[in-house]
Amino acid sequence: MPIHLTALADPEPNSIGRRLAWLADGPEGAPAGSAFLRLFEREGQRHLAEFDARVHPAERRRGVATALLDAAVAAAREAGRRSLVAQAEAGSPGAAFLAARGFRVALTLTYARLPLAEADVPALAAEVAKAPAGYRLVEWAGMVPDDLAASYVASRRAMDDMPMGTIDYGTVVWDLERVRAAVGAVEGRGEVLHTVAAVAEADGSVVGFTELVSPAEGTGDGEHYGTAVLPEHRGHGLARWMKAASIVRARERQPQLGGLVTDTADNNPYMRHVNDALGYLPTHEAHEFQRELTGRGLTG
Repeated sequence: MPIHLTALADPEPNSIGRRLAWLADGPEGAPAGSAFLRLFEREGQRHLAEFDARVHPAERRRGVATALLDAAVAAAREAGRRSLVAQAEAGSPGAAFLAARGFRVALTLTYARLPLAEADVPALAAEVAKAPAGYRLVEWAGMVPDDLAASYVASRRAMDDMPMGTIDYGTVVWDLERVRAAVGAVEGRGEVLHTVAAVAEADGSVVGFTELVSPAEGTGDGEHYGTAVLPEHRGHGLARWMKAASIVRARERQPQLGGLVTDTADNNPYMRHVNDALGYLPTHEAHEFQRELTGRGLTG
């Protein structure tokens, strides 16, 4: 089947990088699929691109995904990228497609969901009230308050040793501009970013945080983003404490939310244990795939 691709591009880069896109048409212009390629532009990640494609089930096995991947690989190489990453649900046609075209599994993620109607909120609130010695909780919606901004940005290094399998993910460098851009991106989608942070009483600095993004209208599911604690403050139960507080606050702020979803790397047993203890139930697994682009390799 002859495939025609129409190339598109975002008019402006965002806080992460810039995106290219392709629309695939079959005979007589019938839409068959689409793909995005994100080119990371931040210092420490300019070697990396991320591929995401969708093909209509009726158009599969006709070369649509191959044509889209070929275009993305060519564009990534032209942009000087050496690694291409993509995600697919374990056992899905997408996972089989990527594996057959030179991608290897670099990380396995377990997705889990906490049905808020079943959460034991009083027990969680009692747990939150038992603050670990030397720490207190703070929280905010949207942008971090000015008085916490510097230590919050500094606390982002807690993510540096987050288990990432064998993905060549590079180094994510955070500054206040990046934090502000991330908040703006969430708000631009009609969502709210709510952060719960642990503060050390000794100096008033942020030493850990957990982030939750939820629809502004307060229905559907919220999604956990990062949860991390600085290495020198680990071992005090701060991650579980902060995440329990995030659950309680979500229930108070948006009582119509259906649930909270999260994903955890399989090589991060500590966070898996935290989620299990808080009542999150596994829903499915996904793989992060990676393909090297330094040589010509396989065809897309």
